[in-house]
Amino acid sequence: MDWNFLTAEKLAAALHAGEVTSAELTDEAIARIERDDKAINAICVPDFERARAAARGADEARARGEDRPLLGIPVTVKESFNIAGVPTAWGMPLHRNHMPTEDAVQVSRLKAVGAVVLGKTNVPLGLQDIQSFNDLYGTTNNPWDHGRTSGGSSGGSAAALASGFGALSIGSDLAGSLRTPAHFCGVYAHKPTLGLAANRGMVPPSEPALPVDLDLAVVGPMARAARDLTLLLDVMAGPDPLTFGVAHHVTLPPARHERLHDFRVLVLDEHPLIPTGSAVRAGVNRVADALVDGGARVERQSPLLPDPTEAATLYTQLLFSSSVARFPVEPYEELRTRAAGLSAHDRSLDAARLRGMVSSHRDWMEANSRRELHRHGWRQLFAEFDAVVCPITPTPAFPHDHNPDPRERRLDIDGVEYPYFDQLVWAGLATMPGLPATAVPADRSPEGLPVGVQLIGPMFEDRTPLRLAELLEQRIGGFQAPK
Repeated sequence: MDWNFLTAEKLAAALHAGEVTSAELTDEAIARIERDDKAINAICVPDFERARAAARGADEARARGEDRPLLGIPVTVKESFNIAGVPTAWGMPLHRNHMPTEDAVQVSRLKAVGAVVLGKTNVPLGLQDIQSFNDLYGTTNNPWDHGRTSGGSSGGSAAALASGFGALSIGSDLAGSLRTPAHFCGVYAHKPTLGLAANRGMVPPSEPALPVDLDLAVVGPMARAARDLTLLLDVMAGPDPLTFGVAHHVTLPPARHERLHDFRVLVLDEHPLIPTGSAVRAGVNRVADALVDGGARVERQSPLLPDPTEAATLYTQLLFSSSVARFPVEPYEELRTRAAGLSAHDRSLDAARLRGMVSSHRDWMEANSRRELHRHGWRQLFAEFDAVVCPITPTPAFPHDHNPDPRERRLDIDGVEYPYFDQLVWAGLATMPGLPATAVPADRSPEGLPVGVQLIGPMFEDRTPLRLAELLEQRIGGFQAPK
């Protein structure tokens, strides 16, 4: 039997029933990686020897009568998480020999519940791209079309899942870094509510692994099935024991509804700042039709939706203010000069990026105050709706584009070119206010590429979009392995 594409839930049941051992699952996963990953390049730091030892340990634990949520299940970890004894470089050649001595808190949690870590997955340089390539580990290809990107920055994890390299993975999301690769590779991912899952040890190699409250970024689960996302989120959720004093898991509220016909859903497929490509629009409509067929109450617009143009501008300012915070003085002063030359009437996202890069603390405080107004707007919207369905990016996976100046890159949307980073506005819809969002496979483009959508839910009600993801999977299907 080919175990490589089974869900974590099914693997756990098979392990529990004695139908397979962890050692067998791990050997099979490693054999598959060794056979297929030359073409994909998802696994940039293999850790096979320790994986085999962990699998033997899991089998011995099960023989003693132990049972833990992921006992013996092979998984992967995004390269940016510290694992003691293997390098963490964030794709930066300068840090190729940076060897952490302590696991990231989420790696510790994976190991504590018995997961077998096969190795680390590829990322863009410094996690700063919508693709996953760097000079240290090379380019990760999309398993559906090797000439296209797997997405970024958790692109290695999404490509690994789609290729059958492990049942689960953990990644992070600041600008769609969990959701976009899931959308491009046809898998599932969940961006948790801001602050729900501890992030210590998911840190650039030049910085100490300390507990920090991040402004926009989160860590979260990736899988090939909706129920597996919940399984892994339950492992990941909870504050850092260093700040809380003891290991502590949060109790999230249950999903608002268990049945599709009870859900109230707002469906969006248009953004004022960038068009939605026809393939993605078709995916959103396929989900909308499934919701209507299942008896859900579906609306296509609401006056309660916080202004998406202002949301995108705010998100862009907040995102880019952090991205250059540690720039050397000279390039930073060049940015300040360029920003000073902007017209006061220039409201483009390019202008917002530049203004964000040189914003003062006073500017940031003003943007943050406006973010709180948006958060309140979302609270009011979620009194009337349970979830929002919308695109993750305007297109399916695009061809590799390694132009060293991202400002020169263009995104082709149905034959018309747009600035490369403008595609982030849909990811920012959930990121800026810190809302949970679940990426689900929705459709296939005319070229056969996966198309995903995101289900945005109310703050700290992560189980609501996760449950909706399960119900949609039952109606329209979910992950399918690439040919």
